[in-house]
Amino acid sequence: MIKKVNIKVLAQDAENIEKIKKLAFYEANVSENKVTDFQITKKSIDSRRLPIKIDIAISLYIGEKAPSLYNPIVFKKSEKQKVLIVGMGPAGLFAGLKLLENGFTPILIERGEKVEDRRKSVAKMIRENQVNERSNYCYGEGGAGAFSDGKLFTRSKKRGNIYEVLSLFVQMGAPSSILTDSHPHLGTDKLPSIIKNIRNTILDNGGEIYYNTKMSDLIIKNDEIIGLKTENNDSFYGPIILATGHSCKDIYQLLYDKNIPLEAKSIAIGVRVEHKQSFIDQVQYKSKNGRGKYLPPAEYRLVSNVNSRGVFSFCMCPGGFVVPSQTEREHCLVNGMSPSTRGGKWANSAIVTEVRVEDLNDDNNPLAMLNFQHDIEKRTYDLVQSGIAAPAQRLQDFVNKVESKDLPQSSYLGPLVSKDLNLIFPKEIGKCLRGGFISFNNKIPGFVNNDAIVIASETRTSSPVRILRDKDTLMSIKGLFPCGEGAGYAGGIVSSALDGINCALAAIRYIS
Repeated sequence: MIKKVNIKVLAQDAENIEKIKKLAFYEANVSENKVTDFQITKKSIDSRRLPIKIDIAISLYIGEKAPSLYNPIVFKKSEKQKVLIVGMGPAGLFAGLKLLENGFTPILIERGEKVEDRRKSVAKMIRENQVNERSNYCYGEGGAGAFSDGKLFTRSKKRGNIYEVLSLFVQMGAPSSILTDSHPHLGTDKLPSIIKNIRNTILDNGGEIYYNTKMSDLIIKNDEIIGLKTENNDSFYGPIILATGHSCKDIYQLLYDKNIPLEAKSIAIGVRVEHKQSFIDQVQYKSKNGRGKYLPPAEYRLVSNVNSRGVFSFCMCPGGFVVPSQTEREHCLVNGMSPSTRGGKWANSAIVTEVRVEDLNDDNNPLAMLNFQHDIEKRTYDLVQSGIAAPAQRLQDFVNKVESKDLPQSSYLGPLVSKDLNLIFPKEIGKCLRGGFISFNNKIPGFVNNDAIVIASETRTSSPVRILRDKDTLMSIKGLFPCGEGAGYAGGIVSSALDGINCALAAIRYIS
C-alpha cells in the first residue's frame, strides 16, 4: 500500500529528514511503526507568500519497499550493425547509449575536441581574444550544452520518457537530486565529468569515436544514405543520425546542395541582460535581505506581448556568467551559463523577441532565416571589430536609445565595448525588445535600471532551419535521421536527449 502526501516546510528544514517524516506521517494519518519505507518524489519552492516554504511530495510505503528512484542500464559489447552519429551533443550521446543498450555499434563523428581539451581551447580563446572556429562554446564533445547551466527542465513530455534521460544522467555521475528537484540543473562545472563517463561507456562497449573529424559529404546510392565522407577524405558506412546542433551552417548548406528537404524556421533573437543576483533575490523572495542562508539563488521567467509579438526571457542563469558563443571569426554572439552552485554575483538571461519566416519576404529559401541570423551576428561584430569583444549598454540607456558613457562591472569573459545596441537590430525588433523591458519593469519593479547591462547579441536560441523528416520513420530520406536541436526538433538538453533516443530506435527499426 502507498500513501502519497504533500507537506510544506521552511527552507531551513528542507534537509531535516526526521522532521519531514513526522510531518508526512501526521499528514497521512498513519503511525510511524506501520510505515516500511519512505521516499521523497519531488521538491519545489513555493514563494507565493511569506514565509517562503519548500513543497515536498512524499510516498509512504506500508507493507512494502519503495522502488529504486532509477534502474541502471546494463550495457554490453555491441555485436550488431554500425550506425553513424554525427555530432556529440546530448542528442548524439544519448542516441549512442540507446544503440549500445540494444546491441548496435555507434560510430560517433565529432568535428571538435574532447571536452577536457575543449576547456583548454576555450580558455586560450578568451585569453588571446581570438575565436577558435573548431573548438569553442558550441563545437566539441558535449555540444553547446557542455558549457551551460545544464538545465534539465523540459515541457516536452510527449516526446518520450523524461525520467529515462534523468536516470541515465544519474548513472553517468549526476546527483540523484535531479530526479526530485522541480527545476533540476547540473552546472557547467559538473557536466564535463558526466560527458566523459558517457564517452567511456560508449568506448568500453565497442563504440568508436572520432574527434577533430568533420563530415564533408554524404554518400548516396539509389536515393539512400549509405555513409559519409570527412574532410580528410575518409569514408564511413552505415545509416546516419545527424545530430550536429544548431550552429553548423556548413551542414545546412551541404544538405541544401544535396536536395535534402529543408524549411526555414522562425527563431527568437535579442540580447543578454545581466543584473546583480542580490537584486533578483530581493525582488523574487520579497525580502530586503535577499535569499538568506537556505534558499537557492532566485530565478525569473518573464513573458510579454509587444506589437503582437512575443518577448520573453530564455535560458535564465542565476549566479552565472556571460560567454562569447561565436563559431566563426568576425561574428559576435553571446550565451549564459552557471556553475552547479550558482554562486556568482550576477544573474543573466536572454531577452528575445520572435522573428517569423514571413518577416523575411524570402519564403522559398529554406536558408533565409539562417542568413538573417548570420547577418545579425556580423552586424554585432562590426560595432566592435575585435576578436571575442562584445558591444554592451546600460539597460536603461538601451531602452532610451542612448549610448552609455561607461559600463558597469560584468561577468562577461571577454572585453566589452560601449555601443548603442539599437543600431544592430531591425527597427521592429528593437522596438519589441525595448517595449518588453518596459513591461518587465512593471512586473519586477526596478528591473530596468542603469546598474543592469545588456550585451549583444543573443541569436541562437533555436535552429533557424528544420530538416524535414517523416513523423513515423523519423527519416528525411532513406538512411538519414535528422536529430535534435539542429534538426529543429528539440530545444534544450533533455528534449535533445529524448530525440536522440527516438532516432536511435528509429534507426534500429530501419536496419531490422
